[in-house]
Amino acid sequence: MATGFAQWGNDLYTGRRSYAIVGRRKRYFVAAVVAVVLSLAIVGVRVAGGGLNLGIEFRGGSELTVSSVADTSQEPAAAAVQAIAPDEVPRISSVGDDTVRVQTSQLTNDQVQDLRLELADAYGVDAGEVTSAFIGPAWGQDVTQKALIGLVVFLLLVSLVMTVYFRNWRMALAAIIALFHDLIVTIGIYALVGWEITPATVIGVLTILAYSIYDTVVVFDKVRENTTGILDQTRSTYAERANLAVNQTMVRSINTSVVALLPVAAILFIGAFLFGAGTLRDIALALFVGMAVGAYSSIFLATPLEVTLREREPAIAEHTRTVLDQRADRVADLGEAGSDDAVLAAAGVEGHRQLQPGSHLGNKAQPRRRRPR
Repeated sequence: MATGFAQWGNDLYTGRRSYAIVGRRKRYFVAAVVAVVLSLAIVGVRVAGGGLNLGIEFRGGSELTVSSVADTSQEPAAAAVQAIAPDEVPRISSVGDDTVRVQTSQLTNDQVQDLRLELADAYGVDAGEVTSAFIGPAWGQDVTQKALIGLVVFLLLVSLVMTVYFRNWRMALAAIIALFHDLIVTIGIYALVGWEITPATVIGVLTILAYSIYDTVVVFDKVRENTTGILDQTRSTYAERANLAVNQTMVRSINTSVVALLPVAAILFIGAFLFGAGTLRDIALALFVGMAVGAYSSIFLATPLEVTLREREPAIAEHTRTVLDQRADRVADLGEAGSDDAVLAAAGVEGHRQLQPGSHLGNKAQPRRRRPR
């Protein structure tokens, strides 16, 4: 299996095998738009139905934690809250195998002390095993504000650096659009799952920004390498060279994504099923979804977007028409007698002679040796 995967990757890099990702970019654009619209719709439905499931750090309130319990069922905690504050609708969750967490709106000091004793009695533990804390909503608002500031600064710096590095603002714009796609889809899936949005969730969402941009930059760097001197030859169009770059970096994207997702998946499993609700679960879900979506967008969205923007340039558009016209004339001249490579090639090839995506030149790709005189 490993040998087959390695051969597949080698075929993609040399051009023996090719997937028309750029050529079929319209279907990927439609898929991206549908994913974004569905994600926004999910968030909208959640907000209209009572709001997102915000953690106590964002909504504020009292939190009591009961440790060393023999039974983590929620009924004793609900009964204890009803006995002290009948109008309260608590949020009760299990953390690990021996801890119960109870969250309510803000309670008075007397209510908190009474609830501590009631919970200790309900679960049969000492009162010292029940801890309480009050968390104000201002802390969560401060986290949100700083996260938004960090996002804006990050986007501005990334746009500037990518524009300077690639000497082309279109690559920066395509990367930012793909990045927004990753963020919106990640938030939508998180809202669909219905887990609490905590500061750990915000950290996870901000972390995927770097991963998504990194993966996209690697692909764009190969696109730049393949398209250097593109106007000096008439064998391939800009879109074909960019498609070859995507195919050449596909194995690398798959490998790095799998390597990154495996430990995150392990953390997600441990946080969700072994430890219960907690920081590990919240951050791992955001990371897992964001990394998977980012890997997809770096292959199927970022480069096709960049090609669409570049083909609006007069020079690239004229070059594409020239290549296609000469290729059509070549096909008409050779007819069925020409080889596959000759049919694909345009007349008057000059400059860089890179592989035509989807074809294999074999010995023709090797440099010719001069015969001794």
